[in-house]
Amino acid sequence: MSALKTLARLYPGVAGVVLIAIASQFLSTNYGAPVLVFALLLGMAMNFLYKQDGAKAGVDFCATQVLRAGVALLGAGIAFSDIAKIGFSGVAVLIAGMALIIVSGPWLAQALGLKRDLGLLSGGAVAICGVSAAMTLSSVMPKSEEQSRFTLLTVIMVTTIGAIAMVVYPIVVQALGLSDHQAGYFLGGAIHDVSHVAGAGFALSESIGVEAMTVKMVRVALLIPIAWCFLFAYRSQTRPEGSVSLRPPTFLLFFIALAIINSLGLIPEQVSNQLTQLSKLGFMLAIVALGMKTELSGLVSHGWKPVVLVLIQSVLLGVTVLLWAIMNM
Repeated sequence: MSALKTLARLYPGVAGVVLIAIASQFLSTNYGAPVLVFALLLGMAMNFLYKQDGAKAGVDFCATQVLRAGVALLGAGIAFSDIAKIGFSGVAVLIAGMALIIVSGPWLAQALGLKRDLGLLSGGAVAICGVSAAMTLSSVMPKSEEQSRFTLLTVIMVTTIGAIAMVVYPIVVQALGLSDHQAGYFLGGAIHDVSHVAGAGFALSESIGVEAMTVKMVRVALLIPIAWCFLFAYRSQTRPEGSVSLRPPTFLLFFIALAIINSLGLIPEQVSNQLTQLSKLGFMLAIVALGMKTELSGLVSHGWKPVVLVLIQSVLLGVTVLLWAIMNM
């Protein structure tokens, strides 16, 4: 009976999230815009539903438990063998550039009058893999209404700027006359989301697309150690001295386990693709839920500063990767 009661309690909110996600997918299919954009906008438009007592529990469930399931399944699409394909120096530069963006994030945010956590979260999203990184890192940070707004702001910014980069960076590649190797490294190392990397790379050529995706997968693989760093940092900050727990949450252990199993070649490619799609579905439902939990006035109150923050981080990463590709490849 307790299971039925739990289901009855969650059903209204979960049903609302699922219906909005279906509508988002329909609009994306028919109008060609990214599905996450519609998920965000429709979710925020339905904020009034979250204020209803019957829907709150289900929406919260999607924003937390479904998000964590998406993070866990994301590991099935990661293979550590991708790191060997671009060489030690190439990986070293990627790591250095990513570290620069993440470490400088809190300082940049503070300089703009924003919370340091927003700079750290946006830095991780820009440095690693956009929306997936934002959702993963957010899931191991302390929970609060303000942190949920930060997550949504980060998702909006990296999605928008990533889409712009997908169009602009191939033009930069052609203007500079980069080789396929240089172009692939630049696109894979500088653009946020995997889908945007694929769009930019394969728009130029198949060889550039393959190179860009290989570099991008290296960045995605680094989500594992960076998520651990976030987990440890926030556990030590939010627990009393002497009682710091370094035991990771179960969903992060599943994430790591799936990544290791996939790296060993034990997950068939078709299964890996299906699990990755389920992960993306989990992220979409979580983004809808976060949108429903967020009042538009709360986002608008941050003004232009988050846009400038993510733009600076994106340009800084892009310039770092581009300069190394030109001078050393």
